[in-house]
This record gives sequence, C-alpha cells and structure tokens, in this order.
Amino acid sequence: MEQGRPHSAVSRPYTGVPAQATPSARGEHTHDESEYAYAPGARPAPRVPQRYSVRGQVLDALRKALVSGELVPGEVYSGPALGERFGVSATPVREAMQQLALEGAVEVVPNRGFRVASRTERDHAELAEVRALLEVPALLRVARTVPATRWRELRPLAERTATVAAEGDRAAYAEADRAFHRALLELSGNRQLVIVAEELHRRAQCPGMPAGGLAAHAAEHLRLLDALEARDMTGVEALVTRHCAGPA
Repeated sequence: MEQGRPHSAVSRPYTGVPAQATPSARGEHTHDESEYAYAPGARPAPRVPQRYSVRGQVLDALRKALVSGELVPGEVYSGPALGERFGVSATPVREAMQQLALEGAVEVVPNRGFRVASRTERDHAELAEVRALLEVPALLRVARTVPATRWRELRPLAERTATVAAEGDRAAYAEADRAFHRALLELSGNRQLVIVAEELHRRAQCPGMPAGGLAAHAAEHLRLLDALEARDMTGVEALVTRHCAGPA
C-alpha cells in the first residue's frame, strides 16, 4: 500500500466520518427509511430520502486535520492509507483531496498521493492583503447603514471565538472565526462576496494555522464590533487590516 512517511500526529483514526457510513461507488450514502409517510385520513405523501455525501464528511475531516496540524506540511499521504483511517474506500478520500488541491492546501504527487502544501510568509501576506481588499471596503460600507443593534446581535459569535481560543483547539477556532466573518459579510447582502471571502479565509487557515495568538486574535472580534457600532471608520479599517493577517 502506498503511503507517505509515517508521522505520530496521524497515528490515531480521524474523527468526523460516522462508522456506519458505507460509501457507494460514487462516494455517497442514502438513508431511505420509507418511501411514504402516512397520516390517518390523509393520502400518503412522498418522502424525500435523506442523503448525505461521504466525500463531504471526509473533506470536512481533512480540513480539520490540516488546520490542527495532524496532516503535516511537506508530508505525502495516499488515498488508500487515509481511507483506512476513515473507514471508507479511497475514492471519496481522493475526491476530497482533489478539492483541497484546487484550494491550494495540498499538491498532487503522481503515483504517490498528496503532499500537504507548505505556506511561506509571502503566501500568508498575500492572502491577508487580498482578504483585506475585499473585507475592508465591504465593512466600511455596511458600517454606515447597519444599526447598532445588528452588531450587538453578533456578539455571541465573537464570544464563541474567545471561548474556543481559550481551549486552544485550532480546528474549532478556525470554524468559529469563519462563522463570525461570514455573519459580518452577510450584512452586505452580496452572496458572491461572502462565498469568495470565505474561500480566501479558508485558504489562509489551511494548512497549519499557528497555535499561538488565538486569544489575541479572538479579542479583535469584540473590538471590531465596538468600532462598527460606534461607526469608527478609521478603527474598523485598521482592525480588519490587521485581523486578516491571522493569529501571530
């Protein structure tokens, strides 16, 4: 079986893929409890089968492993080896890895598998610059029109990032951080902006988001909400620009 150099960080099975999920040849599994739901005195109504993608679950688990550092930059991992750890076939793993390759998180190594990308300081700086170019003007625009009460409604999301940061869970923090920024940008009403910004955000987080500086990074969320509520445009611009650089 082909696989990359062994590493203790991936010696235990990954989480995120239910053991009962048995992938089909297309990487999907279908729950079809019954074709119809019956109600007394009513005609049977067709039920929509509950369907979920094993590939999607594997992709989520791989992203968490990348952010947490379980998948190490520079290491090569094969589809069959990762499939064994997930308890699925190699097919959904390879499909998920192809998506990660499109996102720049891994590189395809012919006849071997996938190498986790190594990001340079320049890579991180460029991603931070592009994120700021999108998020700064969008937030400055909505800051002029969104009432203060809307910013207050986002405080639980900001507080959630602080809680997770204190626990030191990089993967959970990455999710909480994206959820906060997604909620901010959704106030712009521009769905395409939200999609593009989240993809850039994910690229900036994977692979190997730094472990240090999570608490300080999370604290900036609350300060940003304070600046938005006060319509402090100078403060908003400075905070977002610095925040897009990620945890130190």
